[in-house]
Amino acid sequence: MIYLHDGHIRDMGMDWRQLTGIVEQVIRTRDAGDTVSPLKTYLRFHDLKNRIIAMPSFVGGSFGLAGLKWIASYPDNGRHGLPRAHNTIILNDTATGRPVALLRSELLNGLRTAAVSGLMMQAYMAARQPEELRLGIIGWGPIGRRHLEMCAALFGNRLKQVMLNDLKGIDPDTIPLQLRDRTEIAADWRAVYRGSNVTATCTVAAERYIDEQPPAGALLLNVSLRDYKPASVAKVNAVIVDDWREVCRENTDIEKLHEQAGLSESDARTIADVVCRGAMAEFAADEAVFFNPMGLGAFDIAIAGYYWQRALQLGLGVELEQDN
Repeated sequence: MIYLHDGHIRDMGMDWRQLTGIVEQVIRTRDAGDTVSPLKTYLRFHDLKNRIIAMPSFVGGSFGLAGLKWIASYPDNGRHGLPRAHNTIILNDTATGRPVALLRSELLNGLRTAAVSGLMMQAYMAARQPEELRLGIIGWGPIGRRHLEMCAALFGNRLKQVMLNDLKGIDPDTIPLQLRDRTEIAADWRAVYRGSNVTATCTVAAERYIDEQPPAGALLLNVSLRDYKPASVAKVNAVIVDDWREVCRENTDIEKLHEQAGLSESDARTIADVVCRGAMAEFAADEAVFFNPMGLGAFDIAIAGYYWQRALQLGLGVELEQDN
C-alpha cells in the first residue's frame, strides 16, 4: 500500500486533457451500467454547518477500481489558517478488497471539480461555437483557481477575458502571470456575472445572493451549488445535473427550485445526456445553461486511480508496511 499527498500529485503534474478524458470515460462507463455509487452519507455533529461526507464508489470498465472518498468541509477553517476541505481517498483492489493506496490530497478535490466543469465547457463550446470565451469566476479559493488553470490549458487563446471577484479581495500575484493582461478583478459579483459567457461560482457563501436572470446563452457552472436565489434561474429551461438523487437535497439550488418552482427530474438533463446523447444541441443558442454538479465519487476514485498508477510507474509515494 502506498501513501500519496499533494506534493506527489504536483510532481506528477496536471494534464487537464487527460483529466477531462478520465471524467468522460467514467460517464460513459456509468451510462453503460458498470459503476456502483451509493448515495453520499453526510456526518454532522455539534456545529451543523460542518460536515464530513463519505462517498464510496466502484468504477468498472477499463478502470476496475473501488474506493472511498472521505472529505470534511468546515467553512470556518479559514479563520484558523486551515483549508476549508480535508480530502482523503482510499483505493481497494477489486478482486481481494486489499487496500492499495491512501491519498491525502486537497488538490485532488479541486482537480476533479474543475475537470468535470472542463468537460461541460467543452460540450458547450462545441455546441455554441462562441467567438470568444469570457470567463467569470466568483470565489477565488482553491476551486476557483483550479478552474482558471483548467480553462487556460483547455481553451488557450480562445480565452479572451477573465473576470474575478471574491469578498475577501484578490491579490493580483495569485493570478497566473500569462493571464494577467486578460484578467480584471471586479469590485462585485454583478460585473462578473453580466460580463461573462461562462461563469463559475466557487464560493462558500452562507446565503444565496445571485438575484438576476443569467445573460442570454451563458453557461453557469454552479460549482458551489448554493449561490442562486430560485427566482433568478426559475425560467432557465436548460438545467443539467450529474445525478438528480444526489443534487436534489442538502439545501442545493436544485432542491430549492424543486420545492419552490416545481422543477422535477424529468425537467433536467444529466451530464451523461450531454456526453453520450448530445443533449446540448436540444437548447437554443440564446438559452442559458445551468449546470449543477453535486460531485460523484466515481470521478474521484478514477482520478485517484490514475495518479496511483502513475506513482507506481514513477516510483513515487511512501510505502506503508502491513503488520501481519
